[in-house]
Amino acid sequence: MKETEITIKVKLDDNNIPEQISWSAPDGGMKDQLSKAILLSFWDSQKKETLKMDLWTKEMPVDEMKTFVLQTFLSMKQSISKATGEENLINLIEDFCAEFEKRISDNSK
Repeated sequence: MKETEITIKVKLDDNNIPEQISWSAPDGGMKDQLSKAILLSFWDSQKKETLKMDLWTKEMPVDEMKTFVLQTFLSMKQSISKATGEENLINLIEDFCAEFEKRISDNSK
């Protein structure tokens, strides 16, 4: 059985606020890749609940955070499509993403 490792490093300021986030995935060719934000979810099948971690640095601009969240929703659409192929769920997420994108675009004007 093969094993791989993904590493996330978070540098914190004196108040435990993230100043820098980096991650490495050697099998994917990534080493110390800098990031301003991370949304990480794990499924606990015994408790039937999601465990998650949301972190962003002090330098993450609000407009980039909105785009990051939008792209995360879009990636969830891809995930549900691959996992279930259920068009009604795929379309629901797609409709939501279109409205979300419209609203963040309207707010930036």
